[in-house]
Amino acid sequence: MRVEYAELSLIGDREENQDRVLVVADEKSVLLIAIDGMGGHSDGAGAAQLAVETVRDAFNRVQHPVFDPIGFLHLAIGRAHANLVLLGANQSMEARPRATCALCLVQDGAAYFAHVGDSRIYHLRQGKVRERTRDHSHVELLLQDGVITEADIAAHPMRNYVECCLGGDTWLPGMTITRQKLLVSGDILLACSDGLWSGLGEERLASLGAEGEALAAGLRRIGEQSVRISSPHSDNTSAVALRMLD
Repeated sequence: MRVEYAELSLIGDREENQDRVLVVADEKSVLLIAIDGMGGHSDGAGAAQLAVETVRDAFNRVQHPVFDPIGFLHLAIGRAHANLVLLGANQSMEARPRATCALCLVQDGAAYFAHVGDSRIYHLRQGKVRERTRDHSHVELLLQDGVITEADIAAHPMRNYVECCLGGDTWLPGMTITRQKLLVSGDILLACSDGLWSGLGEERLASLGAEGEALAAGLRRIGEQSVRISSPHSDNTSAVALRMLD
């Protein structure tokens, strides 16, 4: 499997970067990981770091290509959630560390998406957004009901309210895991925190990698655009991306 991939994480206008992103790859499988430690709770950075390490270790323990991709993603998210619950076990429910996550497993010419909260995965093809994940958030429900538009999300007063996340309550959070999505040469997959997508429309996001642009340069370009657009209140802005080369 021939792929190109890149990572980016910018602090934005925050005092601490509580995002964590990682690409774990070998010749048979690639896992894109984007974790966003939630502000307003304790140790968001620690929550994100523990979650990314848990998912990474789960991926490294299984044979590649992963035999049961959907089952693997479900178990990996479940383990990350359980570890975050343990991390905050001695704190009040309101203060416990939490995070949102987006995972994208690529193997055998196909991708599988999994996410909790408002960290997103985008599937780009020929300079357009072919598909994106749907946030577990109040504004996403309003969007699906036609009450607001995509353009309204960034300024909506409840934009940061997610319906589920890793950590906090012991109950397994709601998660969305997709079936196999076939890929073609040139397709780009982007997993990111809300700090990236909230500052950019789909047209800017879809420009990633256009006209032969290297993914590392493209991520830097759109990440810095998002920070500038959201300044002086920009969030941590992070993403990982992968392009299929064959």
